[in-house]
Amino acid sequence: MTTSATEQQAVRHGSALAPGVEPVTGLILSGGGARAAYQVGVLAGIADLLPVGAKNPFPVIVGTSAGAINAVKLASGAAQFRTAIHELTDFWQGFRSHQVLRSDWLGVVRQAARFFGRSLLGIGRQQVPVALLNSSPLKDLLTARLNLDGIDEAIEARHLRAVAITAFGYESGQAVTFYQGKGTIDSWLRHRRIGLPTRLTIDHLLASSAIPLLFAPVKLGQEYFGDGAVRQSAPISPALHLGANRVLVVGVSGNPRGPGANPPVPRAVRGVQPSLAQIGGHMLNSTFIDSLESDIELLERLNIVSRMLPGPDVPKPQSSDSTPIQSLAPVEVLVISPSQPIDEIAARHRRELPPALRTFLRGPGATKTSGAGVLSYLLFESGYCSELIELGRRDAMAQKDELMRFLQLE
Repeated sequence: MTTSATEQQAVRHGSALAPGVEPVTGLILSGGGARAAYQVGVLAGIADLLPVGAKNPFPVIVGTSAGAINAVKLASGAAQFRTAIHELTDFWQGFRSHQVLRSDWLGVVRQAARFFGRSLLGIGRQQVPVALLNSSPLKDLLTARLNLDGIDEAIEARHLRAVAITAFGYESGQAVTFYQGKGTIDSWLRHRRIGLPTRLTIDHLLASSAIPLLFAPVKLGQEYFGDGAVRQSAPISPALHLGANRVLVVGVSGNPRGPGANPPVPRAVRGVQPSLAQIGGHMLNSTFIDSLESDIELLERLNIVSRMLPGPDVPKPQSSDSTPIQSLAPVEVLVISPSQPIDEIAARHRRELPPALRTFLRGPGATKTSGAGVLSYLLFESGYCSELIELGRRDAMAQKDELMRFLQLE
């Protein structure tokens, strides 16, 4: 993402709310498969800044893909934020590939045969969706580790205003945000974006985190849904619809930014034909990262424009994207993203993959440094996730002063 120095300052220090406006802080947790472990580290850093026994500092929590799992876990434990983060950290540090997908030889070979037989030869039943990987173990894991009843308890105790997750409808082409919150929150309908009140279930999480082609879509109601990052043009928008007027965005970009980040070094062009994994990595980055960075850039520009406009008594232009449709009020935003390239971290941990998965991914080139983009989304192993958590904690501490100000802890 390319921004001017003024716009970068707007991201870091935000825009003050209008006098008399009560701050409602939203937390945006983007998608990205195993990359979402980084978010846990950032949240652990935030928990260290809060007083012991502090309640959830984010009344509005929005997650997409694997970020939806983190969002729901936080929402269900909103009464004890530090405890919820501790449990979430244990959850990610204890990850093994077999808990998320079939990683044994029989499971990998059988699933690949089903996928190619169905997709290329039309062999097999058409009623059951298939994908390259069998993610059925993830449902058992989430069912055992998540208590979704805690969401209602947090809302009733006013520790939470709303939690939302986004999934993509393959037939409708809509990015649908399913939210659970106070009854006064209205649903919304925008271009390719819908907000629907519902009681969140494990199936909503599985649908939101179903990476296209890699994980099978999940049926919700009458439609099959996949990863919410697909065609999600305005990832920050759901939080604003749910009442947030300031947001903390925890990204999983592979483009280092923020304090301590080294400037990106252009890679030498060698004229080598790209591998399938290298192409896939760029496609996944486009799906999970580009729309969020573009939405942040738009919000930065709108904040700059809003400060140039006349007072509240003068009509202002309207926006149909990230800002509320009623006005162009400034939205304070703080962004925390990885200060190191996640692809390179994944490449260092590639040998942690089970042998069957490592063999399966070797052909497309995912186990090589150039193809580690795909690997960074699928490496559900303790060593890799733990390093991302530690990186997230360090990046949060590098922005300690800004977080203290943003969370009004000074």
